[in-house]
Amino acid sequence: MPNASTKPKHGRRTRRRHRDDPARNELVSSSLESAQQCLFNQDYGTAFVHYLLALNLAPVFKDFAKDSFRFTLSKWAEELDSVGRIQDLFNCYEQALELFPDDEVILNSMGEHLFRMGFRDEAAGHFHKALKLRPDYPEARENFYRVANWLVERWHFLMLNDHRRNQKYQQAIERAVQSGCSTVLDIGTGTGILGMCAKKAGASEVYACELSKTMYELACEVVSANGLGGSINILHMKSLEMEVPRDIPKRVSLVVTETVDAGLFGEGIMESLIHAWHNLLLPRQVMMLSEPSATGRVIPAGATVFGMAIKCPEIRRHHGLCVSEVGGLSLADSGELRSPVSCSSVPDDSMEPYTTERLSRLPGGYTALTLPFTALNIDFNNVQELEGLSSRPVQQMWLPVTQEGELDALAVWFQLHLDEDNSLSTKPHEDTCWEQAIYPVHTTKGDTLLVEVSCRDAYLRLCSVAVLRGGQEIRLDKPLALMNPGPSQNPEAELCSALACLQTDHTKDYCVLECAEMALLNNKEYHNSFQCAVTKLISRLKLNNTRQEAADSSELFYVLDVSEGFSLLSLIAASQGHVKAYSSVEKNKQQEVLKRLARSNNIPEESLEFWLNGTEDEQGVLQRPSTEKLWSAIILDCVETCGLVRQKLMEKASLVSAGRRREDIPERIVVYGMLVESDMLLLESAVQGQEPTLGFNIAPFINQFTVPVHVFLDFSTLECKHLSESVELFVLDLMDTNANYTTRQVKVTTPGTLTNTPFSDCYSLWYHIYLDQDICVSTLSQNSHWKQAAVVLQEPLQVSAGDWLCLTVNLHKSTISMSAQPDGEPRPMG
Repeated sequence: MPNASTKPKHGRRTRRRHRDDPARNELVSSSLESAQQCLFNQDYGTAFVHYLLALNLAPVFKDFAKDSFRFTLSKWAEELDSVGRIQDLFNCYEQALELFPDDEVILNSMGEHLFRMGFRDEAAGHFHKALKLRPDYPEARENFYRVANWLVERWHFLMLNDHRRNQKYQQAIERAVQSGCSTVLDIGTGTGILGMCAKKAGASEVYACELSKTMYELACEVVSANGLGGSINILHMKSLEMEVPRDIPKRVSLVVTETVDAGLFGEGIMESLIHAWHNLLLPRQVMMLSEPSATGRVIPAGATVFGMAIKCPEIRRHHGLCVSEVGGLSLADSGELRSPVSCSSVPDDSMEPYTTERLSRLPGGYTALTLPFTALNIDFNNVQELEGLSSRPVQQMWLPVTQEGELDALAVWFQLHLDEDNSLSTKPHEDTCWEQAIYPVHTTKGDTLLVEVSCRDAYLRLCSVAVLRGGQEIRLDKPLALMNPGPSQNPEAELCSALACLQTDHTKDYCVLECAEMALLNNKEYHNSFQCAVTKLISRLKLNNTRQEAADSSELFYVLDVSEGFSLLSLIAASQGHVKAYSSVEKNKQQEVLKRLARSNNIPEESLEFWLNGTEDEQGVLQRPSTEKLWSAIILDCVETCGLVRQKLMEKASLVSAGRRREDIPERIVVYGMLVESDMLLLESAVQGQEPTLGFNIAPFINQFTVPVHVFLDFSTLECKHLSESVELFVLDLMDTNANYTTRQVKVTTPGTLTNTPFSDCYSLWYHIYLDQDICVSTLSQNSHWKQAAVVLQEPLQVSAGDWLCLTVNLHKSTISMSAQPDGEPRPMG
């Protein structure tokens, strides 16, 4: 009969009740007390060790000590980072995550360090996990948006929204597969779309490779979701590392790739194809019994590169010095300054061979000074031609100037020949996802232009080296306008003269600044406004000094420029006299430019100091110049060139000035906004439409990397429809980063679909930066170095004229976010 005993039975022995260990408890208590004392003494490293010991011994205290532990970890990590102990830093985070594996703050902080160290894939994983744990965590959300721009660049969305490009590639692949190319390798597969096209066309075997970890994982998801997971073998590696039979069982009959940038060769297509022809692709003439009509071939089959000389003030001010004086500082004797884009046929690892622009969107447009010319033809199905490209003799061509003007750049585009019947063009004003390659010209003059074309170190290089004027060959040493050419009297003699002059060494002494920094240096209105404000400020300080009893007329005023990146503001302050200026400029090349300008403007060396030089941690920085000599004034440019408030810069300024009364420049910043409708911004932000891309479901996967904020926009050329007037959003309080900003109402003036909310329009102001009561600079002025930004709504709103929308604007740690929703009755702004 069943056991009638009421005593429950156990399959194994009951666990003994834990007994208190007095020695253990005393150690835990002592460690927690020591941790708190070390924290009070700012001995963060020792505090961290005590917390680790205590919480490992007594996990029950984890909730109690979590906030203090987070703070200790953060400060100790900052110290380790400042002295370069990176391995120790990450060891600390790993120990912390063993204690708190699901702590979103620690995950986000470790992601920030990983991102700064260049580990973007790993950083994204930490940000993503933090967001899963806490979807409303603003720091993790903004960090994920920031890293998403690196991991999945915006051109991926443009490419997938480029229907003509997609269809042309699909048609070329279908024809190749149907003609007998049944084994396919997709190099640089991205989302996997070209490999899927090959499989859909009937290829028996499809392989793909992708170097980016993020894009590799994305491609695996996309391929699997489209039911092709077992049919396409995706490898996480460079094609240059692939071998037969280790990575793929045999050579393939077709390679498809779109590893081309605006300059055609910048993504390494030459090296990839040469390696593929030698190691992965069937030879051109080999016939296989299993594939009787198949020989090795490549899509695209080849390309033709075109170019022309252009005049463009916007390009000019980003790549060379256009002014002789700004902010009371002479730039004439500071040596040559230029951008890092080298318009030279000679490879230079420290210089970029070209930059990229969408010519149709450049403010002020451009003027063609020559007719388009053919710079290069290349056959991707001829391996001998590919191998010989880099050793080709430099090609020289004389280009008649057809339009007068100052030569600023050589613009380059190409026609990509996918096969005999399908091609794609990237020429200016073409509706395409590609931009154009820009080769800036630093000095120009003449009537007929001599251009050199070469392909060294796997880059296409164009440079203008000489011109002809009145039958005389002239080197490009001084800027003069190009003129319409007259008839050449002796072209052979002119060419000989030009070739002789090419042998002359024209080594120059110059400093290099980034393109955005050159545009800033050329912004005369900006610097003159700051000069006027600084002059008034220093005069006011001097006047206040003379009114004080026993004032020392020789006492210095300490001025700190806390702006990040290149800035002349400290030098402008130092030029006032009786000023010790501290600059936040960190890079050696930027400091060298400031030193040159100081010498050429007779500013004493001791009047300028670099704030971050020789400091070991943040506390050391904040104690400069000394506790008894506080900052007389702080200058702050907190708007980035891209059009956003500089991340965490306002927090730094607030920390520097905590509890101290002094002068500040600027006094305030007013942010304006406007509602617009823009299809272009939508195409750049996410894959659009309800229909699958070429029949494949891709959008839900790549749209996970959509970011709401678009930067580096120019509203003077952005294709958009204005749906409202501009409206003041809020006044930015630089000294209160936690200020609450109320909602704003916006009245719709034009019916349309509200797709994004830029912070200004192309006519009104975006940021009004008030340097003082009377002096104001705008981020939307005609020659400004600033661009603009826009916030794209997640769900478009259909609006009609007369509707009111309620904009909610939040500022969190220098990051502005916005949302919009319909609002019934208009209410006063406030």
